[in-house]
Amino acid sequence: MKLKWLFFAVLLAFLILVMDSGAEAVDTRQIDAVLKKGVLNNNDLKIIDEFVGEAVRELVQTMDLTDIAKHRTVILGRRSEQAQYAQQYYESAHKHISSGLQEASELTPEGRKLVVTVSLLILIDELEDSRLADLAIRKLTDKSMVVRYWAVHCITSPAIIKKLNSVGASNLKLARSIATGLSKLVESSSPEITALMTRFAAGVKIQQAEDLLLQIADIRIKKYADWTVKFELLDDCLLKSLTAKIASASQNKAAIACRFGQLYSYVIQRYVKGESFSSDDQKSQLASVIVETEDRCISKLLGKTQTGMKRAIEADDTIALLLEHDKLLGCKTSTGQLPLKIEFEYSGTGGSRTAPAPLPEPPRPIP
Repeated sequence: MKLKWLFFAVLLAFLILVMDSGAEAVDTRQIDAVLKKGVLNNNDLKIIDEFVGEAVRELVQTMDLTDIAKHRTVILGRRSEQAQYAQQYYESAHKHISSGLQEASELTPEGRKLVVTVSLLILIDELEDSRLADLAIRKLTDKSMVVRYWAVHCITSPAIIKKLNSVGASNLKLARSIATGLSKLVESSSPEITALMTRFAAGVKIQQAEDLLLQIADIRIKKYADWTVKFELLDDCLLKSLTAKIASASQNKAAIACRFGQLYSYVIQRYVKGESFSSDDQKSQLASVIVETEDRCISKLLGKTQTGMKRAIEADDTIALLLEHDKLLGCKTSTGQLPLKIEFEYSGTGGSRTAPAPLPEPPRPIP
């Protein structure tokens, strides 16, 4: 994946997450004493607040990445499941991280602002508590792609998805708020961010998540149609997510299945038509998506093992591949196995009712 910002994000995360963090700049003697108590008093709650506040301030003010890692480790290491402690800890974390993000937004130069902001978002991410989600939501529209990536990561993690699926009005409200925020990013997001949003859309059990998944699929389909799609391997994740939603969809089963069929068709058609347009890496990604989807998705949806696509690709037989495509997904003269099994049509995709839309020819190279 040749995206400079992703390399920077990974490098930054590595520096912040794995640097030596043995020393502790913040005095932890009082907080460690509070951690041992079974029942807390007001003074104990004050100690928790002061500890979190001091640690976050130190994180924001330090200039050294190693020290940033130390402060994050100190904060993360002083969590507790004791009810009084946990409530105060996360209330204080929200208050002081919010202040830290505000202070970070005013820092100069830009590089320093970026490092502190991302470090605070990584802290939120590792705390894995939905009570801090609104802090990340505020950063979804940040001008920095790295900041947006970590903001999305904070609110789409498996731990947060599990919490959002728990019973409760507050969880439902937050899930809807996150889905709304993510829906505004779909058209402008990188493949890496799109993958995180797909994870959320597939995992959260609300109607808005299904709508978000459809939106993501529509954007990918559009990018295939105009030959601007990047990082085709993303569609392995998306097609698997669509497969999972077909089984659990509350209202959009036919619509989701239609998007699955059209997207998978475009992946296959691009593999065939893009022989002289796609790079070797793109061809490899497309082949991987076709084979993996047949094995993990098509076999599951049809209830029997499917290997025709794999055999055609291994034999480098594009005619056989297209025949498998038509048999599975449909053509103008007959309905495919998948539409018959799931009971959907391709109306609204640009194709016929029985066939997915044909992929336009690739653009001619500029002389």
